[in-house]
Amino acid sequence: MAAPADPGPEPGFKKPPALLRLKRKRPGRRSDPAATVEAAAAPAPRGPSAAARRRNPFSSLDNAPQRAAAAPQSPAAAPAGGDPSAAPFWQVGPSPGTGVLSSQPSDLHSPLAVPKVPSSPRQEFPADWSIKTRVLFMSSQPFTWAEHLKAQEEAQGFAQHCRATETTLPQSVQEPQLCTELRCAFQQSLVYWLHPSLPWLPLFPRIGADRKIAGKACPWAQDEALQQVLRSDWSVSFTSLYNLLRARLCPYFYVCSPQFSVLFRAAGLAGSSVPTAAIAPTTRGLREAMRSEGIEFSLPLLEESRTRKQKNSEESLGTEIADGLGGGSGVEDAGEPAPSDDDDDGSFSWLEEMGVQDEVKKPDTISIQLRKEKHEVQVDHRPESLVLVRGSNTFTLLNFLISCRSLVAVAGPQAGLPPTLLSPVAFRGGTMQTLKARSISGRARVQGGFEDVFSLEVLGPILPHALHALTLLLGPAQRGAFRALLSPHEPSAAFNTRAAPPQEAVHQDLPACGLHPKTLEQLSQCPTLGKSSIRLLEMKDYAYTWKA
Repeated sequence: MAAPADPGPEPGFKKPPALLRLKRKRPGRRSDPAATVEAAAAPAPRGPSAAARRRNPFSSLDNAPQRAAAAPQSPAAAPAGGDPSAAPFWQVGPSPGTGVLSSQPSDLHSPLAVPKVPSSPRQEFPADWSIKTRVLFMSSQPFTWAEHLKAQEEAQGFAQHCRATETTLPQSVQEPQLCTELRCAFQQSLVYWLHPSLPWLPLFPRIGADRKIAGKACPWAQDEALQQVLRSDWSVSFTSLYNLLRARLCPYFYVCSPQFSVLFRAAGLAGSSVPTAAIAPTTRGLREAMRSEGIEFSLPLLEESRTRKQKNSEESLGTEIADGLGGGSGVEDAGEPAPSDDDDDGSFSWLEEMGVQDEVKKPDTISIQLRKEKHEVQVDHRPESLVLVRGSNTFTLLNFLISCRSLVAVAGPQAGLPPTLLSPVAFRGGTMQTLKARSISGRARVQGGFEDVFSLEVLGPILPHALHALTLLLGPAQRGAFRALLSPHEPSAAFNTRAAPPQEAVHQDLPACGLHPKTLEQLSQCPTLGKSSIRLLEMKDYAYTWKA
């Protein structure tokens, strides 16, 4: 077969000139032919500039390529700007040249976000009435004594809790893992009592828990008869707790609903000689309903804010008067009080004096009332809305809460579910529960290398007495040196408000309330944290420092 003939040189139309490509462009778009030739002849740009102009439309925020100009972060500093829960626990330890807070985020809801000003070392830390959802203890000594409890040690811990047995440990335990008293006391400190008991539902926290409860089995949601049974059983347990509190057999307990939380404290706690109840956060509607039931209460944080503003205004007024006397002017104006919304009594006599009472539309009574109470309405759902009830009014509050329909959600995932009752002692209808604890070990970067760091994580509704009981055990077991990062339930931080006047004398005795004497002594002191809570607690040489 004959070979194919040589086709000759390739025709030039296979590589059209730049002018032909220019004509094929859309009409109406004009450009310089010379510039187009140069652009066509230039190689395609590569590098970060092209990546910045051209982006993959199928990429997402998670898999999008990072810019090459961004400097890579070191492994130790990477979690500082991200989620602290995603970072290993040992990366929250101290770093060279900085303190323990060197890699902590600015999110106040994180347990690592704490102020920069520590307290002075003391033998005891102040009582913190907020409920903790997580506490992370860290130490250079291992926590192996807190894991793998024997069946006998666990049973002994439960028995010590039910019998309110006091455990006394030496200042330093040489072999914590072999100390049976320490391990039994640790199990004893993890016990709390709960109602209702529904193991498949997270019953704390209840505020903002709709997402966690959504999709779970709730057979009472559409069954009104079952809802009535649950509510009746809850009322019996609630009344039982209050009777124990009045008899000084229960030091305190919490009522946690989807809208607000209530802390009942027995007489003698928080510096008060009478029983108290604190509610936070509240709304104007709830406060009006309490007023209509004859419940006397106060808004201590709001009153404190008003007193502080009034004092500041008086000081500024005195300064202006002094300046006016020195300058020889403004004396008459300084003595005239500034107009205030509180001085408006709703009278419109000044319109009659002007003769325009029929031409000006007067506001209705409801508008006048809302205008007067605008400062009170502005604090709704905020810590400043905390309501404090004292003395015999707590019994009226008990009846009010039992009959209050808004205490139980009528729609949503929590519909028909009674509020959660949390108590440090047993009560009728209560179920014994234990906090979850686990020990972790790792290595932390320090100046000159790495060191072993051990941690103990405690999860669950950690009540005030449990936190203090754990610190009483960790002091001897960790040789007087440990650090604790605390994550509080934010709505309960307002419970640290002072519950009694400073001059009130307290002589109540609570010997049979089931708490350790040192814990009871701490909880009897007047709260000093205000509307904040402790976020970092550190013991060094058996002395505490904290940051709130």
